[in-house]
Amino acid sequence: MKTSIIKIGNSKGLRLSKTILEKYNIQDQVELTLEENQIVIKPLAKPRAGWDKKFEEMHKNGDDEPMMDDFFEDENLEEWT
Repeated sequence: MKTSIIKIGNSKGLRLSKTILEKYNIQDQVELTLEENQIVIKPLAKPRAGWDKKFEEMHKNGDDEPMMDDFFEDENLEEWT
């Protein structure tokens, strides 16, 4: 794909079409990687996206209970005081 560099104030930039923005889920920021003779533009990954909904679902299903006790039976808590 061929695109033009445009003037933006004192800088220059690229204009990306709505189709490209939607296809690659590009929102407000991107990650630029400078490689040998090329610039790679990637959408910012959101590794924890959707966790809030999953946590709510787990709570509704009762799947958010601790899997182990707060401390072990043989733990000596006196040495920490």
